[in-house]
Amino acid sequence: MFGSPEQIAAAMRQFADMLSASPEAGPVNWDMAKNIARHAVVAEGDPSVMEGERRQIVEALNLADLWLNEVTTLPSGVTTPQAWSRSEWIEKTVPVWKQLCDPVAAQMVETMGGTLGGAGLPPEAQAMAGPLMGMLRQMGSMMVGQQIGQALGSLAREVVGSSDIGLPLSDTAALLPGGVAAFSSGLETPSDEIRLYLALREAAHHRLFQHVPWLRAHLLGTVEEYAQGITVDVSALQDKLQGLDLSDPERIQEVLGGGELLKPEETERQKAALTRLETALALVEGWVATVVDSAAAGKLPSAAALAETVRRRRATGGPAERTFATLVGLELRPRRLREAAALWRALGDERGVEGRDAVWGHPDLMPTADDLDNPESFVKGEAEFDLSALEEPKEPGSDGESGE
Repeated sequence: MFGSPEQIAAAMRQFADMLSASPEAGPVNWDMAKNIARHAVVAEGDPSVMEGERRQIVEALNLADLWLNEVTTLPSGVTTPQAWSRSEWIEKTVPVWKQLCDPVAAQMVETMGGTLGGAGLPPEAQAMAGPLMGMLRQMGSMMVGQQIGQALGSLAREVVGSSDIGLPLSDTAALLPGGVAAFSSGLETPSDEIRLYLALREAAHHRLFQHVPWLRAHLLGTVEEYAQGITVDVSALQDKLQGLDLSDPERIQEVLGGGELLKPEETERQKAALTRLETALALVEGWVATVVDSAAAGKLPSAAALAETVRRRRATGGPAERTFATLVGLELRPRRLREAAALWRALGDERGVEGRDAVWGHPDLMPTADDLDNPESFVKGEAEFDLSALEEPKEPGSDGESGE
């Protein structure tokens, strides 16, 4: 009647977590979410990083950083390279996940509270159920936190470092030995080459995130702006909540997962935010791919094959991409990676490494989505624009001088 003792114990722990959460703590009980995520990775094995593994990762990141010095003018972003277990990745990236997930989670919790508490009740009864509604919102917060915890646990089993998804999840450059091993599975490439190639990508991302002052706020702000336009499909949520067993985390994940409950608003602002985000992600990934290819040329025999493996993984998406869609309501994928990489290569050929990297100096200098369609115009257009800008004011100025 009440389920197994294990199910009862799990339900009681969840109920205690719910009651312990402060109403002012936000839409998600993040302590509970972290615990669920850690349990998820530990259940499939998450050994601590051994000293030998840590040394290999640190050496790879330091060597990668030296190689990058030869191909970019941006300074090093690797100050204290680290090797993380999957549990450490969860702990160290949660602050950014909180910033990204809270806008959508708040809408989900509010909708769930109203759905759970108001379904089938007349308006008078709903008005009298104020305290109950508050508790039901806490229950919704628990359910969303449970889903986020399961999602982060799933993502932690797939990532290889702190920058896999193209966002600055941490200020520390780090690789996960377990993630590197999983990435290497099935590849006929020496493990030290794979580790060094992934270290090049990690170190290149951190050069951007640490030394382009506006980039972090631009990326995270654009994700937040997009997420604020996400709405919850109330009717679909009501259907899925019927008979939901709160002691069954797998069923809760199934109900809330997949992203089908999250519907983006088709407004011009929403479309513009999505375009900006996709363009920014593509430009970050394209620059990283370009400098990593240059740094690895002649040094890593398998660099071209590994670059194609990473491109396919990023372009086609996978469980990690679907996880992010569940958390934030969009697929975080650099859809125009090849176009962006071609643009950065062309910039380097035309202006040199220093001129290419100088474009990161201000957001107004950055290529737009239209520039990805016509990279040659962007690459050569700045010089032409400067010349015309000098010539066009000259005639009115000359007239003025002749009239004086």
